[in-house]
Amino acid sequence: MSDLFEGLKQKISGRDLRIVFPEGLDERIIRAASRLAEEKLMTPILIGNIEAVQAKAKEVGVSVESAEIYDPATYAGMDELVVSFVERRKGKATEEDARKILLDENYFGTMLVYLNKAHGLVSGAAHSTADTVRPALQIIKTKAGVKKTSGVFIMVREDEKYVFADCAINIAPDSMDLAEIAIESAKTAEMFDIEPRIAMLSFSTKGSAKSPETERVAEAVAEAKRRDASLVLDGEFQFDAAFVPSVAKSKAPGSVLQGDANVFIFPSLEAGNIGYKIAQRLGGFEAVGPILQGLNAPVNDLSRGCNEEDVYKLALITAAQGL
Repeated sequence: MSDLFEGLKQKISGRDLRIVFPEGLDERIIRAASRLAEEKLMTPILIGNIEAVQAKAKEVGVSVESAEIYDPATYAGMDELVVSFVERRKGKATEEDARKILLDENYFGTMLVYLNKAHGLVSGAAHSTADTVRPALQIIKTKAGVKKTSGVFIMVREDEKYVFADCAINIAPDSMDLAEIAIESAKTAEMFDIEPRIAMLSFSTKGSAKSPETERVAEAVAEAKRRDASLVLDGEFQFDAAFVPSVAKSKAPGSVLQGDANVFIFPSLEAGNIGYKIAQRLGGFEAVGPILQGLNAPVNDLSRGCNEEDVYKLALITAAQGL
């Protein structure tokens, strides 16, 4: 696991990256931000009342001198944020609305990213996923050619690394969504030095069963290959056919994948969520994420049950995405 994050540290070190933490009064956030700043990995931007954040840091025994602290109520550049927010929302918010909305730390922090005053945002220690993701979808939005954001986990056990998607966002992706998720997951894999070999999963292998569900995955395979012919990708596959060489030889002898897939695209959110938790709890893998992909700039969501180490690691990932 340490190798995974040591690699990220090397990528971001010396790049003068700035990451926003809207929950600046949370002890876990303060401790992680202090550590990231002291290691000179990034400049953390903590959102909250400046005196209160400084007092909280003192209380928990860490320094935030190398971090920046912004209070939406007193931020000198608020007029610029308001004008840009009204313009971005295209008639859905008045200036009066914007001034109220931007007092919310997640909206405020997201606008800092949108205006390139920061490279990414990490939130969710004290907020729901919706509170974190909604401002990102409204303001930062998805990249050109990407219709939906998706959530991946990097599954790590000793020197093994795999990508599981989508395990966090899209409940019932259609074939176009699945193709998009596969392409974006390949990019995420490469960020972690995983050369992507992508299996599109189902309960069927290469037509062994026929149903709308299996055909949806087969269509996704064709669409992903159409969009990016360079991808090493195939399906539809049962998991064993994608992962076990002897099974692949029997079930899919002509496939480019022969039990050596390392990026697994699940057909639905319930399958992905169940799958990663089984690997985590029964297989002893550490699940790193969810990492959101497909946005114009990185925004990532913590679990409210996170600890300082989770914040630290997700900040490293977010910074690497921001390169």
